[in-house]
Amino acid sequence: MSGAANSSAYGVREVNFDGLVGPTHNYSGLAVGNVASMSHGGLVSNPKEGALQGLLKMKSLMEAGYAQGVLPPQQRPDIGALRDLGFSGSNHAVLTRAAADAPQLLRAVCSASSMWTANAGTVTPSIDAPDRRVHFTPANLQSSFHRFLEPQTTGRVLQAIFHSEQHFAHHPVLPATPAFSDEGAANHTRLCGEYGEPGVHLFVYGRQAFGDVRSEPKRYPARQTLEASQAIVRQHGLSEAQTVFAQQHPDAIDAGVFHNDVIAVGNGPVLLYHEMAFLDEEGTLDELRRKMTTPLIPVRVPIEAVSLEDAVASYLFNSQLLSNPDGTMTLVVPSECQEREAVWRTIQDYLLAGNNPISDVVVKDVKQSMRNGGGPACLRLRIALSEAERAALTGRVLLTNDLYEDLTAWVNRHYRDRLATQDLADPKLAEESLTALDELTKLLQVGSVYPFQLG
Repeated sequence: MSGAANSSAYGVREVNFDGLVGPTHNYSGLAVGNVASMSHGGLVSNPKEGALQGLLKMKSLMEAGYAQGVLPPQQRPDIGALRDLGFSGSNHAVLTRAAADAPQLLRAVCSASSMWTANAGTVTPSIDAPDRRVHFTPANLQSSFHRFLEPQTTGRVLQAIFHSEQHFAHHPVLPATPAFSDEGAANHTRLCGEYGEPGVHLFVYGRQAFGDVRSEPKRYPARQTLEASQAIVRQHGLSEAQTVFAQQHPDAIDAGVFHNDVIAVGNGPVLLYHEMAFLDEEGTLDELRRKMTTPLIPVRVPIEAVSLEDAVASYLFNSQLLSNPDGTMTLVVPSECQEREAVWRTIQDYLLAGNNPISDVVVKDVKQSMRNGGGPACLRLRIALSEAERAALTGRVLLTNDLYEDLTAWVNRHYRDRLATQDLADPKLAEESLTALDELTKLLQVGSVYPFQLG
């Protein structure tokens, strides 16, 4: 990696805000349609290793010159959610009864899925917004119960960090109904020239709640609706000339491509995508070409080179695509890409050797995340910020060597190195988690954002 590119317009840089892996990271196989999550359900996890792997990825990108931020995990177990569902008594009694009567609910309220901050929300940079503020909408994640628990805390975290009303605008979560099912930036890609130049927003949906339905998956649910994406466009004030809506290919969803970022990744003017990413491939590309002021650079991977099975197993397209000062790009891939011959050959012989800006590939070990179905791109929320906007951030959330050392020491103090699903009922785990999170908010200087801190 040769370092990050700055935009000349107001010093705009893209900051990758990675989610910290939480203390209750476990393999419960909760995510229907996520092949990796379902296939690894029941395995013993290592929360400490997972958190350290994520921090090491952040540190390596920071050292290469890329702007790197940190977002805290959710409060887990969410005992309040269990109380809302009729469990009562002391925390110990609530956990014990849930473990006996509704173990699946207990696993859901212990999920550390907020580590995948690509699902935290959708962001529009100030250069694209009519009021020249950065706009945020937390995702409602209503398609799965364990993730539906996240938006309220996510909203508080985003408002705590991006607090300045002069620079940032926060919108309410969309109604948590199937018609407005919203999975955040995992189905949103901004394409542009430099980060500080106006961009075009590609919103990818799996189904349409109202009107004519062209085609839907048959095996797994489509999580993002067209109506949700349209609502976010209205919230953020984007115009028709700034937006493209494309339907995800239903066959890809049925193969385990539960979000668009498992089958496509964009950066600057480059769109790296699999042949089966979009139902109307040519129509999507043509509309992007018409609306972009910078020529689109499509990098298409045919199914003959990488099958859908290999794409899902390797998470090739769930990689981070990062800009370098010389105009080239670096692709940060999970180590699983090396384990699939067809994928690794495609990276070497097609992507790196092709007529496109991708000049370097970096391999990262994020196996603790990958076994639950989240690769390098799932772990980060991309936010383009000007110099003034970065200066307006609240808290200690931009990674430095000192913050990395403090966070590493924090993980080593508080995290277990072994967690089985039967351990989730241990009341000591809940106490350990709350103690860790209380210390973390002080370390990051973000104030009180968790329910237990708010009374």
